[in-house]
Amino acid sequence: MAKSFFERRKIFKTANYLDLTPVLIFNSEESEEGLITILIPRFKGKFMNKYIVREKARYIYLKLDELGSATWKAVDGKKNVGQICGELKETLGDKLDHAEERITKFLSILYNNRHITFKEIE
Repeated sequence: MAKSFFERRKIFKTANYLDLTPVLIFNSEESEEGLITILIPRFKGKFMNKYIVREKARYIYLKLDELGSATWKAVDGKKNVGQICGELKETLGDKLDHAEERITKFLSILYNNRHITFKEIE
């Protein structure tokens, strides 16, 4: 059974963010440069999707920068946020200052916009 907004928020506020395990909700595409574009369905119902003629109109495209793309690729539903931060520190090195702060802020924005969820919350 799906938890209400207030139940999810209570869990989210009391949990240690680095221990949460992010899970992707939407599909994505990777460009030749390695940057990710998240494909967010414009309509949730099958009825609207069935009658849309153009493929491009079915999705809202959210393009991520280098850090966002690296974070999106690292999310696999098995690693927690702390492990993802450690992995990205190794791969991005000097490009990533204040890794935990930036990655947790990015993931919380994705969560608030319902682009990802967390295993512990759902």
